[in-house]
Parts: sequence; structure tokens; C-alpha cells
Amino acid sequence: MSRAALLVLADGRFPAGGHAHSGGAEAAVKAGLITGAEGLEAFCRGRLHTTGLVSAALAAAAALGVDPLSLDAAADARTPSVALRVASRKLGRQLMRAARATWPSEELDALAREFPKGAHQPVVLGLAARAAGLGAGDAAYCSAYECVSGPASAVVRLLSLDPFDATGVLARVAGEVDLVVDAAVESAVEAARGGVDVLPAASAPLLEVGAEGHAAWSVRLFAS
Repeated sequence: MSRAALLVLADGRFPAGGHAHSGGAEAAVKAGLITGAEGLEAFCRGRLHTTGLVSAALAAAAALGVDPLSLDAAADARTPSVALRVASRKLGRQLMRAARATWPSEELDALAREFPKGAHQPVVLGLAARAAGLGAGDAAYCSAYECVSGPASAVVRLLSLDPFDATGVLARVAGEVDLVVDAAVESAVEAARGGVDVLPAASAPLLEVGAEGHAAWSVRLFAS
């Protein structure tokens, strides 16, 4: 298992398209829910323990070899918002292109053939980690960290927030990222034994509502 491969996959410069998405932060900023570092921290914590947990568990399960078609259906069922489902598949398609070029894999090729318009991003992430020789915990860490680092980077651009303050937010939630990853991997192991229904289904209604409103904006900085 290569630690360097984990760094490549988790690097924000990996061409997976995440820079174009705010993870719901743009809608939260407009709604006045994020006005500075304190609001960003609360937003990241809420996202981490809901959609972040779900995504990390899906990624971990894919890395363990759970059927990706079942995982994709599970991701669909856990994403009520049409806008978020569309965004997840777009991100999955972009990540698939980058992953197949970086770590050629028959499993990635098969998933790409099954979903030419994109499988859900966490499922692709888990298979990419698997192709890179990484484990379930690595995939879960990539997913969980991306869940908070994406909004933090977006808020720096949206509010001209001091990057040092944004980095401080990420440092303060790091311990909770560890907890979410542990829970995600535990549920992924159970899914490998008993099926995808045991995976977390935590919800974040404001993210769903915000995503639907955001998708209708005529002018926006981020795709989602």
C-alpha cells in the first residue's frame, strides 16, 4: 500500500473536477448561514456527519469490493435532491477520467461502460482507491476530508475569507473526520458481509433544499 498514492488521490490538484463545486457552501453563504470562519466550521461539521458519513461509507465499501452497481443504487437512494444526484454523477465522470488515466483498472473500465454519463462520485472514488492499491480507510479519508475541504476552499473565494482561518477550521474538525472515517469503515465492512442496506443514510435537508435553489440561479460561481 503506497502512502504516496493516497497523497495523489487526496490532493486538491488531482484533476477530478472538485474545484468547480462548493459542496453547498455557495447557497449557504447566500442564505446567510456562513458569514465567516465560525459559520464555516458549523457548516463543515454538519456536512461531515451527514452526507460526509454517507459518502465515506460508500467509498470505503467500493474499496472493499462491494458490488459497485448496488452501491450506485444506494447512493441514488440516499440523495433525494435531483441537483445533487446530477452533481455527484458529473464529479464521478470527471474522477473516472482522471483515475483511469492514473491507475488503469478493469473494474474502473467496467463501471465506466455501465455508467457512460457518470457513476456517483463516492463509488468511483472507492474503486479508484482500490485501483491505486489503497484500502477502505484510505478511501473513506479521501471522501470525508474532501467533504470539508471543498467548502472551506469555496468560502475563501466566496467571502474572501482569510485562508489561514479556513485552514484553522479544517484543523479543528480533523478529530471528527477521524471519527466519521471509523464509522464509515465499520459500516462498509458490514455491507461487505450483509449488503448495502446497512450503510448509513444520514440526511441534511438544508443541503438538499439549497442545492435545488442553487441549480436554478442564472449566475453562480460554482456548479453546485
